[in-house]
Amino acid sequence: MAEISFDDFQKVDIRVGRIVRVEPFPEARKPAWKLWIDFGPEIGERKSSAQITALYSANELVGRQVLAVVNFPPRQIGPFRSEVLTLGLADADGAVVLVGPERDVPVGARLH
Repeated sequence: MAEISFDDFQKVDIRVGRIVRVEPFPEARKPAWKLWIDFGPEIGERKSSAQITALYSANELVGRQVLAVVNFPPRQIGPFRSEVLTLGLADADGAVVLVGPERDVPVGARLH
């Protein structure tokens, strides 16, 4: 992978948000949830599609803090417009594990 500068890294706006609503996304090609994430007063609530159904139920997602890239352009995924990229890592079986703070932090806080 190409090396980037710190200035390049700073262009990626990664913020913490709290999942406030989750709905099934049956139209997605791969199993996914529709997420509504609150990023606080500066950014507001944004939507995201996340392929995390293997490890997370809708009930356990609501209230959870997650990290997301908030300055990518929106992506149309079938009938759903995803406005942020929710971040995760693949486990040994390929299922996505969400990335979030180990302790509760103010929504909208920027990763640095």
